[in-house]
Amino acid sequence: MSDETQPESQPETQQASRPICSAKGCRTAAVWVLAWNNPKLHTPERRKTWLACDEHREHLSQFLGVRGFLKDVMTLAEWESGSADR
Repeated sequence: MSDETQPESQPETQQASRPICSAKGCRTAAVWVLAWNNPKLHTPERRKTWLACDEHREHLSQFLGVRGFLKDVMTLAEWESGSADR
């Protein structure tokens, strides 16, 4: 596994002001939410999230998918409009 596949942690101030892609080194605005969980660590209903720009959505989805972690992919707007349901 290369370092490039691991999402970078962002300072809270950046996350609060403008959601950005979770791909390492990417500072592009996030458009997608990749909802996932690790079944060895999380209950089935728990969802962790990575954010992705258009360029990195497929790469991050594949990274999670081959591990069986990816549960859903939706636009950031869809995720935010449904956040009251979570």
